[in-house]
Amino acid sequence: MTKYNIPVDLIMSKMAEASEQAHAKARKGSEVLLEDLDTEIAPTPYEVVYQEDRVKLKYYRPEGQPKYQTPLLVVYALINRETMLDLQPGRSVVQTFLDHGLEVYMIDWGYPTRKDAFLGFDDHINGYMDNVVDFIRERHNVPQIHLMGICMGGTFSVIYSAQHPEKIKNLVTTVTPTNFDTDKGLLHQWMQFVDPDALVDVYGNLPAHAMNLGFLLLNPARLMLDKYVGFIQNMDNKKFVENFIRMEKWIFDSPDLPGAVFSKFIRDCYQQNLLIQSKMKVGGQPVNLKKVTMPLLNIYGLFDHLVPPEACEKLTQAVGSEDTEDLCLRTGHIGIYVSSKCQRDFAPKIAAWLAERDVQRKRPKSPAKKRAPKRAARKPAAAKQSSPA
Repeated sequence: MTKYNIPVDLIMSKMAEASEQAHAKARKGSEVLLEDLDTEIAPTPYEVVYQEDRVKLKYYRPEGQPKYQTPLLVVYALINRETMLDLQPGRSVVQTFLDHGLEVYMIDWGYPTRKDAFLGFDDHINGYMDNVVDFIRERHNVPQIHLMGICMGGTFSVIYSAQHPEKIKNLVTTVTPTNFDTDKGLLHQWMQFVDPDALVDVYGNLPAHAMNLGFLLLNPARLMLDKYVGFIQNMDNKKFVENFIRMEKWIFDSPDLPGAVFSKFIRDCYQQNLLIQSKMKVGGQPVNLKKVTMPLLNIYGLFDHLVPPEACEKLTQAVGSEDTEDLCLRTGHIGIYVSSKCQRDFAPKIAAWLAERDVQRKRPKSPAKKRAPKRAARKPAAAKQSSPA
């Protein structure tokens, strides 16, 4: 019989060493978790300058004199919160824009209630968004603004730019779905079999907890197991723990989605793919992408499991603009905004691209003619804040 020389002493020594390291990490981790942790989200100071119903407009001003004549409006998705763009120190898209001298406005869609269930695309795009754009134009005495849309907010921004091209100087879309005829990504496959009207009949607004569960199930191994294993492995690192908690707070601070928006998004986009074909209608008016004639920068993530490249890359060929650019970054849906590598490539690229197209023009002598808002009357601006209201 063959005898094997097994180094039992060495194995036991390694096991003892690993056990001691694990105990030391656990002790240090306990100390870190018992310390005062800085887990504040959205620390960059802002001012709420406009409010209509649940919707607020945040204004961020750079230090010193702004270097751009045209302000930038950022439109986030109605899913999750716009605080993603200002999640943590050193990785804030908003702060990077300010550092480049941009004046930034950002829409906070708030938390829909039952009465918002019947507010659809037209209410959000030609109601709230249009009122916000006009407010900014009048406030800065400019005929056009820069517009940046994110995910569903990017879809809204494309539609808005097609229906109101005279008000948008430059358009930036990031991880924005516009072509839904793809089987890349589990979400696109699932949505083909969803009956949105049945869900809206039951819930009114689509509950945030249902959406969060669905997103987790798209990649359960990574989103429900790997990240917590990573947390345990790094629980003795205070900075890692603080950033981990910030991300968890953002993920689970999710508003419900207005039922009418959800229903049209699924029917017209995911199931019929009307937008990229210029066959979609919003407010009874066609959304003709050939009317998107302003410069367009289209950014998306190569490893995005929610909005894969195939859902984004056809936009620049479908619009009427002669100044378009696609930029595919080697990252995912959220990493494009928070990863340290993308911080060097993402916001600085947008700021530089806008600077090249922020042409100086003689300001008109009188402000643009004011018009009554399509929805509720504008409310007085709120006091300056340093965190979301």
